[in-house]
Amino acid sequence: MQTVTLLGATGSIGTSTLDVIERHPDRYRLHALTAHSSVEKLLALCLKHQPEHAVLGSEDEARQLGAALKAHQVATRVSWGEQALCEVAGAAEVVVAGIVGAAGLMPTLAAVRAGRRVLLANKEALVMSGALFMREVARSGAVLLPLDSEHNAIFQCLPREHRGGLERHGITRLLLTASGGPFRDHDREALAHVTPDQACAHPNWSMGRKISVDSATLMNKGLELIEACWLFDATPDQIDVVVHPQSVIHSMAAYSDGSVLAQLGNPDMRTPIAHALAWPERIDAGVRPLDLFAVARLDFQTPDLESFPCLRLAREAMMAGGTTPAVLNAANEIAVDAFLTGSIGFTDIPVVVETVMGRIERRSADELDVILAQDRLARHEAQVVIDELAMTAAGG
Repeated sequence: MQTVTLLGATGSIGTSTLDVIERHPDRYRLHALTAHSSVEKLLALCLKHQPEHAVLGSEDEARQLGAALKAHQVATRVSWGEQALCEVAGAAEVVVAGIVGAAGLMPTLAAVRAGRRVLLANKEALVMSGALFMREVARSGAVLLPLDSEHNAIFQCLPREHRGGLERHGITRLLLTASGGPFRDHDREALAHVTPDQACAHPNWSMGRKISVDSATLMNKGLELIEACWLFDATPDQIDVVVHPQSVIHSMAAYSDGSVLAQLGNPDMRTPIAHALAWPERIDAGVRPLDLFAVARLDFQTPDLESFPCLRLAREAMMAGGTTPAVLNAANEIAVDAFLTGSIGFTDIPVVVETVMGRIERRSADELDVILAQDRLARHEAQVVIDELAMTAAGG
């Protein structure tokens, strides 16, 4: 039986992971569950699963949870803050990195440094610190398995040992599929009037609001492109993005003999989660079998980079290297939050990101302190740009 720490237990990844784990009580035991601020949701999960540890973002929330658990006579130990996250991440045999955004970097890195089996859904860890992160994986002997459906699909299509460059294994290209989000057929004029609720209504996947907006702008696919470069030792020009509205083919690998291997399945995160939890074995994920007769057709389109420039910006950031991907990610997080709160429009998101990328000088990403400093600087500069946009809109 393996112990599991679930970072981000109350999000969509956490919900799907718990569903898979519940189906296999003989294989997995929960060591820790964490959440940023969802006290009531985490309480319900602790009452149901009774992990050894629970971690929240603040001391006040931790006290609330601790008192509630004590009242229910549940012995789960409660702590709070980044240090506590890092401690529980390093203590379990399996760590599911499901925290969204830059906040997931430090605990995910702690799990890697402890040599754990890390199931990576937090793409920002690699976007921000890819070279450093992969160096720590190699040093510690950690097992890194991708949870994003696209990267998990590519992982399943590649040889078991695929380091040393794609050409070494006869691989010519990686093809990342994208649903295209809810606005794939919209022009720029229509996109200017998109609301947050519309952007969060993904046609195929159930995700949190931030990731849903990233999917709508195609920034999510851009971040996945950067992540794929680090995971599979690829260069940006070896990766194509293909819009595939049905979300049945989750990604593909093209080989020099003309073969293209694809992983297919219903759009359900429990499939890649079950794959990574049990790898190299296979276990039941609770996902209904794919019915190709019901799907009937598979369509493919080229992404519209004029209407959705975030994908172009991500590719440019990876090609620039250094801290540029971290700057891209930080600026995007601030811009998406501003959009969700009504401070800027949907089409302003790439404007903020591109402006910040142009204002902040690229630095080497060999040291974590430098990466985190550039992250903070980009967040500050993004807010400056947002304020400038607001003044312009007001006629100031």
